[in-house]
Amino acid sequence: MNKRNWMKWTSAIVLSIFAASGWSAETPTSLAGVKLVSAEEAKKLQDAGAPLIDTRVAAEYAEKTIKGAKSVPYKEKSDKAVGFDASKDDFDLAKLPADKNAPVVFFCNAGECWKSYKASVVAQKAGYSKVNWLRGGLPEWTAKGLPTQ
Repeated sequence: MNKRNWMKWTSAIVLSIFAASGWSAETPTSLAGVKLVSAEEAKKLQDAGAPLIDTRVAAEYAEKTIKGAKSVPYKEKSDKAVGFDASKDDFDLAKLPADKNAPVVFFCNAGECWKSYKASVVAQKAGYSKVNWLRGGLPEWTAKGLPTQ
C-alpha cells in the first residue's frame, strides 16, 4: 500500500471512530430569533415566572437538574447540526406553556449537547415568541452555584 492510500484509509478510520463515538461539533454561539441567556439571566427569568425546560433524557433529569426545572426531553435522531431535520426527532410541544407569548428557557448539558438548541428552534417555529436558550446549560448553572435538585 502506498503512502497516499495509507493516509486515505487512516483518515477514514479516524472519522469512523469519531462518528461511532457520538462525537459532534459544538452548538452554535447564536441562534436567530432566540435570546442566548447566561445562568444568571435564566435565574432572573425563572424568578419572574418563566419555566426552565430541561431537554435532557429523564435519567439525567432525575440525577440532577436546575431546581424547579420541568423535564421535557428532546428525543433526537437527527444530525447534530444547524440544518437538522426536526421531523426525525420527538419533542412534546404540548408540555410547554400554552401562552406562546410567555418566556421559556431551554437548557441541556451545554457544548456538544444539541437538545436545547433543537428545542429552541422547534419552539420558535411553532410560534413561541420569547424563546431563551441557556447554551451553557446545567454545567454553567452549577458553576455559578445556583440551586439544583
